[in-house]
Amino acid sequence: MTVTERTRRTRWVAGSAVALAVLFAGAATVASARDDGADHHAAASESAPRTPAADSADAGFAQDMAVHHQQAVEMSFIVRDRTRDEDVRRLAYDIANTQANQRGMLLGWLDLWELPKVAAGQEPMAWMAGGAGAGPSAAASPGAGASPGAGGHDGHDMGDMDGMEGMSGHGSGYQAHDGSLMPGMATRTELGQLRKASGKQAEIMYLQLMTDHHKGGIDMARGCASLCTVKAEKRLAQSMVEAQQSELDAMAGMLAERGSAPRA
Repeated sequence: MTVTERTRRTRWVAGSAVALAVLFAGAATVASARDDGADHHAAASESAPRTPAADSADAGFAQDMAVHHQQAVEMSFIVRDRTRDEDVRRLAYDIANTQANQRGMLLGWLDLWELPKVAAGQEPMAWMAGGAGAGPSAAASPGAGASPGAGGHDGHDMGDMDGMEGMSGHGSGYQAHDGSLMPGMATRTELGQLRKASGKQAEIMYLQLMTDHHKGGIDMARGCASLCTVKAEKRLAQSMVEAQQSELDAMAGMLAERGSAPRA
């Protein structure tokens, strides 16, 4: 088998695995949400409603984290094609697979609740306003300015984000800019730079961007763990906090190995 054939086979396997992850996540979501609904039905009358309201933390977290995860999947596919380093490619595959799976669950819940994937007229992270422990620690990503659109990669388009441009999260005080809609998200400029980088430069850029991305994601997940009422969603949010914190530690080590560090 030639190098080109092996490369194509690797890309096909990785892309197929993520697509299957989304498919199975959707099925698992329905079962999980049904079980959770049964728990709510059996609970006392003062318990949270079975179907979250459109302006609830449950709905807001599902909508915002689905967008946040979508970019992590895109960045992981980009770096996969920009480096031959097996450690970085393995990390990128794990992140893409995990976050595509979780994104499928979040979108599945929104479908089950008959709520839109993106709330029209509602700013990102508004659901976090006033929530305990919901204040983001990730600083706004640098790199504002005109740049090529951050289109999809390997079929994972960023269409869900287009209608949210220019919004700012009331819950965070974050001002969206250059395609960065929430704390930790990369800008279009940064995504363009990642696409042009290669080798060690691409590895460092990906690890730094993903570190920022995880920090923003952890703050949102903590917000849901505190404010959400659907038990399955709260469990998912807490698992995100734990898993992404572990990946932050691993990425700090990988950056150190390359003579670099997370961005300030």
